[in-house]
Amino acid sequence: MKMKIAVASDNGMVTEHFGHCENFGIFETENNKIVKSESVPNPGHRPGFLPNFLNELGVKVIISGGMGGGAIDIFNEKDIEVIIGTKGSTEAAVKSYLLGELKSTGSVCHEHQHADECGN
Repeated sequence: MKMKIAVASDNGMVTEHFGHCENFGIFETENNKIVKSESVPNPGHRPGFLPNFLNELGVKVIISGGMGGGAIDIFNEKDIEVIIGTKGSTEAAVKSYLLGELKSTGSVCHEHQHADECGN
């Protein structure tokens, strides 16, 4: 299965602030392996813009340290999986995701309508 994963990054490391990252590492994966990676500069932080920008690139998963509830809602509407609370190198994060080891540890559930699905 082919999939594109984006990681919000600064200097090859997962950034804490999704909207203000330097660039996005775009990793193309096939059969749970990275087959291609490129860095796309952040085109600028404007409300609602980045989720649509990444959707147009064909991204199906976004990995970041942190993210606002508005962006998460837009990604969810576009069926893009959001993983937050991640640290470390972008490539290691993608490999962990592909191994099924990376789960969102973000505490943003209170910001959207699915608060009861978090299990807290």
